[in-house]
Amino acid sequence: MTAGERVVVVGAGVAGLTTAVVLAEAGASVHVIAEQVPGVTSLAAGAMWGPYLVEPKDKVDQWGQRSLEIFRKLAEGPATGIRLTSGIEASRTAEAPPDWATILPGFRPCKPAELPAGFTAGYRFTVPLIDMPTYLGYLLRRLDAAGGTVERRRLASLADAAPASVIVNCTGLGAQELVPDHDLRPIRGQHVVVTNPGLTEFFSEDTGLSPDLLCFYPHGDTVVLGGTAIDGEGSLVPDDTAAANIQARCAEVEPRLAEARVLEHRIGARPTRSAVRVEAERRKDGTVVVHNYGHGGAGVTLSWGCAEEAWMLLDLK
Repeated sequence: MTAGERVVVVGAGVAGLTTAVVLAEAGASVHVIAEQVPGVTSLAAGAMWGPYLVEPKDKVDQWGQRSLEIFRKLAEGPATGIRLTSGIEASRTAEAPPDWATILPGFRPCKPAELPAGFTAGYRFTVPLIDMPTYLGYLLRRLDAAGGTVERRRLASLADAAPASVIVNCTGLGAQELVPDHDLRPIRGQHVVVTNPGLTEFFSEDTGLSPDLLCFYPHGDTVVLGGTAIDGEGSLVPDDTAAANIQARCAEVEPRLAEARVLEHRIGARPTRSAVRVEAERRKDGTVVVHNYGHGGAGVTLSWGCAEEAWMLLDLK
């Protein structure tokens, strides 16, 4: 692969836009094709850095750490939508903290008085919080500055992305049909965005495999409340009952959220498979396809690490 060669990135969620930026800034002539720009599932993310139920662990740790390094640098710029924020992740069952949390700045176990009623353990740390609409807009501007172009179009197959010597498949759940990949399934997520009653710290409950999540992430004047994780469900239609339950769960931990005004609902379908797929293949027509999808609920967390691996697979140096 030579610098200046035409590369088509299919998909404009956080995986697609990050990969497009990495390739364009490495010297490729990048053209993004996507039906939705930016992708609705990425727009719906909370989003807090942290590996979330994805495999393979060794690669996830590597990708996540690289992304964390870059997010910390990006947090220095006010236009990125990223802030380093302190907060608490807690558990009702005295779970040990995950490995990734213990290496974060400010990590320490919580004292009992710091925990909401009903929680038996928790830990405090500082982590990047990402305001996704702002951040995705930043990625689009950065792509444009690097000479990348964007086209809004629905593809019936990856072959429809031609002409291109290289296609990078960042289609998320769309890979079910475009590859096709029958290992891929949706996990529906819903967040509620409300006015911020004065929160400056995040809160997240370790809910394990439960479909009912509990988290809130402050982003200036707004707070993103979560959430749901309904395995096998891909509908993007707002569920008013689920939304009311989300706000009620969050208000049990932070009563000021009970009266916060609802601004919008954000719904996405996390593209989930047994393992994240980042690999290259050469098709019968000679086209090289690099796959970068299946990140589940960790798309933001793994975005830069996976994008750089896709770049290395193309040997754009």
